[in-house]
Amino acid sequence: MTKIGFIGLGRMGKSMALNLARKGFQLAVYDINDSPMQAFTEFNTCRQASDVNDAVKDAEIAITVLPGPSELETVGLAPDGLIDSLPDGAIFMDQSTVLPETSDRLAMATQARGCHFVDAPIGRLASHADAGECLFMVGAEDQVFERVKPALEAMGTTVLHCGRPGTGTRSKLVNNFLAIASCQLNAECMALIQAFDLDLETSLEVIHGTSATNGQLKMNYATKVLTGDVKPGFAINLAHKDLSLIMESANKSQVPMPMAAVARESLSQARAAGWGGLDFSGLADFWCEKAGLEKPRFKD
Repeated sequence: MTKIGFIGLGRMGKSMALNLARKGFQLAVYDINDSPMQAFTEFNTCRQASDVNDAVKDAEIAITVLPGPSELETVGLAPDGLIDSLPDGAIFMDQSTVLPETSDRLAMATQARGCHFVDAPIGRLASHADAGECLFMVGAEDQVFERVKPALEAMGTTVLHCGRPGTGTRSKLVNNFLAIASCQLNAECMALIQAFDLDLETSLEVIHGTSATNGQLKMNYATKVLTGDVKPGFAINLAHKDLSLIMESANKSQVPMPMAAVARESLSQARAAGWGGLDFSGLADFWCEKAGLEKPRFKD
C-alpha cells in the first residue's frame, strides 16, 4: 500500500488521515500539536513523525492540510523543508485553501526538485470528512492524477480532475466564494424569518421548493446552527480568511467582486464581536442577536 506522509491534523485533516489509515495506507502523521496524533496509535500501519522532514522522508505521496498560504510556504519552501526532503519522484499533494500563486510557486519548486505537485483542496463539510465523503478539486498532470486518485477515493466520494497543477486551488476559491456568500445571505434570511414571526420549518419548505434554495441552507444550516450546534466545522475566522484570498486573487485579475466585499465585511463584524471561532453557520445567530431577535431553531 502507498506510503503517505500526512502533515496537518486539524478539523479536516485528522478525519481525512484517519480514513486513509482505516483503508490500510501506510501513514507517517505530523502536527505541531501532539494530541491529534494520538488517534493513530491503534493502527499498526501508522507512525507519529517527529517533524515534517521525518514525515515525508520515505513517502510516495506527501499531503499537507494547513491553515493558509503563509503556513504552507513555511512548511514547503523552507531550506531543508518538505520539498527538499522528498524522495526523488515523490508527489507533493497540498489540500489547503491558498492563493493561486502559492500553488504555482510550490509546483515550480517541487518540479525543480524532480518531484510532482498536486493541488487538491477539499469540498464539503467537516461532517463529510468524518464520513469519508469529501469532494476534491484536483490540479495535476494526467499520470500524476492517476497515482493520487486511490488515496483521494479513500478520503472522499467525488474526485474531480480540474486540469493542470494550480487549477484545483483556483476552483476552490470559486466554490468558496459562493459557499461563504450564501452563508451570509442565509443568515440574513434567518433574521427576516424571525422578525416576521414565521414558522421556520414551513419557511424552509417554501425555500427548498423554489430556486431560492442553496446547498449551505440544505446541508450546513440544517445540521448545524438550526439544531443549536455552532461548534466549528468551518469557522468564521477561516471563512473570512478565504474571502480575503478570493478578493486578493480577483483584484490581481481585475475582477470586481462587490458581493464578496460585502460578505467579508459582514464576517469582519462577527469576528470583531468575538464570534470568529464559531461555525460560519453561526452567522445566523449573530445577525439575529444584532437585531434583538430569538435565535432560529428547529422545534424539538
